[in-house]
Amino acid sequence: MPAFSFNNTLVLAAIMFSVGLAGVLVRRNMVFMLMSLDIMLNAAALVFVAAGTRWHDAAGQVMFVLILALAAVETAVGLAIILRLHAHGRPTLDADTGNLLEG
Repeated sequence: MPAFSFNNTLVLAAIMFSVGLAGVLVRRNMVFMLMSLDIMLNAAALVFVAAGTRWHDAAGQVMFVLILALAAVETAVGLAIILRLHAHGRPTLDADTGNLLEG
């Protein structure tokens, strides 16, 4: 018997996705926005694993590995962009100052 039912797992994933979405919409710091995007991707991965477990299919675990790789790439590229902007002379990590860039 699984530790959590399928419905409880979907509720947990919905809560995680909502927290991540709220983090993207409310916070303006780009590092916190990246962390919120990772939370949203982990919520999607949780749904795939729960669905794969429910229907006894390995495709859920395969999608989890693909989402995990996508999250790693997203984090690496996002941090590289943040570091490049900071090295270029951007004084803050606030996402609202992006319209002040020239060139």
